[in-house]
Amino acid sequence: MAVTEPAPAVPPGAPLHEDRRAAGDGGAHEGILRRQAQRESAARTYARSLPIVPVRARGLTIEGADGRRYLDCLSGAGTLALGHNHPVVLEAIRKVLDSGAPLHVLDLATPVKDAFVTELFATLPEKLAADARIQFCGPAGTDAVEAALTLVRTATGRRGVLSFSGAYHGMTAGALDASGGATDVRVARLPYPRDYRCPFGVGGDRGAELAARWTETVLDDPKSGVPAPAGMILEPVQGEGGVIPAPDGWLRRMREITEARSIPLIADEIQTGVGRTGAFWAVDHSGVVPDVMVLSKAIGGSLPLAVVVYKAELDAWEPGAHAGTFRGNQLAMAAGAATLAYVRENRLAERAGTLGARMLGQLQGLAATDPRIGDVRGRGLMIGVELVDPEAAPAAAGAHDPAAPPDPELALAVRRHCLDRGLIVELGGRHNAVVRLLPPLTLTDEQAAAVLDRFADALAAAERTHRPRPSGSSH
Repeated sequence: MAVTEPAPAVPPGAPLHEDRRAAGDGGAHEGILRRQAQRESAARTYARSLPIVPVRARGLTIEGADGRRYLDCLSGAGTLALGHNHPVVLEAIRKVLDSGAPLHVLDLATPVKDAFVTELFATLPEKLAADARIQFCGPAGTDAVEAALTLVRTATGRRGVLSFSGAYHGMTAGALDASGGATDVRVARLPYPRDYRCPFGVGGDRGAELAARWTETVLDDPKSGVPAPAGMILEPVQGEGGVIPAPDGWLRRMREITEARSIPLIADEIQTGVGRTGAFWAVDHSGVVPDVMVLSKAIGGSLPLAVVVYKAELDAWEPGAHAGTFRGNQLAMAAGAATLAYVRENRLAERAGTLGARMLGQLQGLAATDPRIGDVRGRGLMIGVELVDPEAAPAAAGAHDPAAPPDPELALAVRRHCLDRGLIVELGGRHNAVVRLLPPLTLTDEQAAAVLDRFADALAAAERTHRPRPSGSSH
């Protein structure tokens, strides 16, 4: 499939929601979408904004049952490091299937598992890999977060956890407690440094310094109301929080602060890992070696797999203390080992850093002429574009925030227009006003250009229909 060929046009007047009529062959496509809406849970998410019925996929491209082709910059929420159906992944899966090996083995040792662990350890920060232990969890990243929190509580004998505003760690109870949207607060929240919409109103190095100082104060003040915690969990780049990279210096301060107080540091690399940010693991940018790393998504090579890797000194589990029926996914381990090796051997992390920087630069150039782009940020091929309403009063964004308020309605319109143009993107951020790009690490220069062209065209189209600018406004 030619990934840069224009997508077929949507018929005029076609609504962009779950009962939309498809271009081309509408029958099967429309029926499947209708039955999904009738039978699946109201909790479904992506299906609401992406009325697509994928039937074939390769690399960056998805083909729907209606015959339309899309450039996929969602990549399974960052899961598909090599894109859809990469040959090395398919070969690894076929090899296991053809071998007659058991597909379900609980936590028994197998050659496939041994190969996966060996490859994974070869990519870890050296000081962690030298004396690490690995725990296979349930198949989702949130399961690994739960395991990590249980681990540090068991090892330290303490209960509390430190996390950060804007965090997202999963949808199970403990993971939600540590995420930014928690309502029943059992986890202490700390400020995560941001240049744009800095919680202290200053941004830059000064904002990061104030955030670090606040963390120290909370931990050292006997009247802060925060007892010595079992651990601190953080994302080196907040994904769902709006694609916000942590400053390297601030990450090093968090490592110093936690180490000095014997607080295990947990790095959630579920979305940032396996080359996504321009380094194999996002903590590699800062040189930080965490006590615990939570890994999922790309490590399974497109199949469900989640693990916790941690320093041996924390290995305080009793046998069976944390288990899971599907922690021995052999196909995922084979696909994951092949993916890890391919990314490592082909230096795709470095490639993601180079191409991502170029894409960021081009988007920043677009922002310089478009006041509705409030900020462009990211690291590697983890990119966010925050859309704002420049005509609204700045106070609408927050009393101390001089930036224009976020515009989630415009972001929704951009996503719809992107889909019309054969580009799949997702939204995130505090108000769902950040358009997120998570293309596979195999993205070519030509594909990157096509993605940015379609995004720019979609943004222009959305702006024409969403609170059009007054005449005389520059673009």
